[in-house]
Amino acid sequence: MYVAVKGGEAAINAAHRLLADRRRGERSLPSVTIEQIVEQLALAVDRVMAEASLYDRALAALAVRQSRGDMIEAIFLLRAYRTTLPRFGSSEPIDTAKMHIARRISATYKDLPGGQVLGPTFDYTHRLLDPSLLTDEEVDLPSRKEPLPGASTRVSDILATEGLIEGDGELPDDQPPGDLTREPMEFPMGRDLRLQALARGDEGFLLALGYSTQRGFGRNHPFVGEIRIGEVEVELDVSELGFAVSLGRVQVTECQMVNQFKGSAKAPPQFTRGYGLVFGQSERKAMSMALVDRALRAEELGEDITAPAQDEEFVISHADNVQATGFVEHLKLPHYVDFQAELALVRKMRADIEAAQKVKAGPLRDAAE
Repeated sequence: MYVAVKGGEAAINAAHRLLADRRRGERSLPSVTIEQIVEQLALAVDRVMAEASLYDRALAALAVRQSRGDMIEAIFLLRAYRTTLPRFGSSEPIDTAKMHIARRISATYKDLPGGQVLGPTFDYTHRLLDPSLLTDEEVDLPSRKEPLPGASTRVSDILATEGLIEGDGELPDDQPPGDLTREPMEFPMGRDLRLQALARGDEGFLLALGYSTQRGFGRNHPFVGEIRIGEVEVELDVSELGFAVSLGRVQVTECQMVNQFKGSAKAPPQFTRGYGLVFGQSERKAMSMALVDRALRAEELGEDITAPAQDEEFVISHADNVQATGFVEHLKLPHYVDFQAELALVRKMRADIEAAQKVKAGPLRDAAE
């Protein structure tokens, strides 16, 4: 507890009671339930899960409710809870080609093999407030279609058949992927660790960086090769059984960004990749992540590093909103001793300057007299 005033504990307890009162709100209104938040504020829940790096809708909804809708506070709460959980193993890499697709679009191929699936999206709405939502009106049931059979071909796979896009990149079989939560951060870092940091990075920060790359700051011309949203199997390899078993499904958003590349001494002209993958439905975050991922590959691809989005240490060191909010908000806490020291220093400096000016002005007064 960082309190430097007498009686601070009583004041803090009173502040907690007031916070609980404000969180409950008007008593004549029904209290919002966790189930309502999960079902009706699903995108907020998805963001909290993604940036807290913990897939649990009920706990994410609880964090949203506890934080009164403050998303970063909710992410902070869920991230803190995550640190208390035991870890009993690592899952196999998920296979997004086998995704149970709810939404799948491409800006590069109109006739995408398997078809485009618009799914639930704001893309084609008019962005006008809907007065009907002020009341609890009946909502029409959605139309249903049969899921796509088998694996869905990725756009990157289509380009790869002609050798027009770089390889997807492989780690040696004996090299386990890095773990940002268990290893100290060091630069330069591998792409696997960078992608982990970006996956739980702040959406607004990554959006701004991705936008900056489109305005000429580290420009690389992107196309959305494909965005797909759906559920994937999470499997755990059980050595005693000799095969992997399914732990269940999680919903993810995947973005494959296709970028121009004029070639280098080591590689011919071809398309390069930017990649984004996040929990839940979060297209803006996945797209921003893919843009920043590609920008951070500048040195690897022999490009000049000229912009913030290409600076690995700058991006990764400032992408985490839990770290950022902790550092910024600690400024609200008591700094009485520090400030008094600064105040005394400024007063002394001003007094020294005034004394020096008087000494300098003395001979001038004597000469005038």
